[in-house]
Amino acid sequence: MNDHRPSLGRIVGMILGYAVMIAISVFVVLPFVWMVLASLKNNNEIYMVPVRWLPETWHFEHYAQIWLKADMLGWLGNTVFFAVVVTFLQVFTGSFAAYGFSKINFPGRNTLFLIYVATMAVPWQAYMIPQFKMLSIVGLNDTRWSIILLQAFGAFGVFMMKQFYDTIPDSLSEAARLDGLSEFGIYRRIILPLSGSSVAALAIITFTNTWNDYMGPLLYLRSPDLYTIQLGLKTFISQYDADYSMIMTGSVLSVLPILVVFLIGQRQFIEGIATSGMKG
Repeated sequence: MNDHRPSLGRIVGMILGYAVMIAISVFVVLPFVWMVLASLKNNNEIYMVPVRWLPETWHFEHYAQIWLKADMLGWLGNTVFFAVVVTFLQVFTGSFAAYGFSKINFPGRNTLFLIYVATMAVPWQAYMIPQFKMLSIVGLNDTRWSIILLQAFGAFGVFMMKQFYDTIPDSLSEAARLDGLSEFGIYRRIILPLSGSSVAALAIITFTNTWNDYMGPLLYLRSPDLYTIQLGLKTFISQYDADYSMIMTGSVLSVLPILVVFLIGQRQFIEGIATSGMKG
């Protein structure tokens, strides 16, 4: 009878692997835990030496006071608007363009795709000044359209979705064409329903990047009523630079939506990343 028990070396390797993963997890999560606990302390306790992790008195009222001291509602509203609109546009344009590159044969398709994907290697800092001048000339500076147009299209989304679409058999789209379905109909009725996990992964990545974006709003938005949470917190810190507990409270509120979105969609995110790297 075969002995299927794992060897001692394999057991030791698994233990070491789990120990490393736990250590990395603690290293990643610990700053966030400190930030949450700091938001519930008074200023004198935050930077005490030695470090006191738990507050002597829990100041939950900070989460009510910050709405009175700062325009958190307006900042969060603007950030949600930008994140939702940009995510929708990037998912639509990225998935639709990826469908064209993956399922439609046209002259120069592979060359055009390589050129488009190669733009990911160009840092935004290299062309942000010409981009700023172009949007300023057409009068879109200091408007919501500047942020939307800045991030509504991205080569990463096209590349990611094409990797997944390449795993879908071409026979499905060919059969649909024989039945008289248009290209947009094939994309909407056949391809898109099959790519739920990849769409979810792209949506989470885009939502997170848009939510955390600081340089874009800093360059294009001048009116305080258009500030995002990142710009708003910067102005809040400049006004309350010594009120560390309130700064930590604002930071926690800025991170929570991203945490909630990821926790809700983490399964689809992992599946989407995994399937986008498969080759059929």
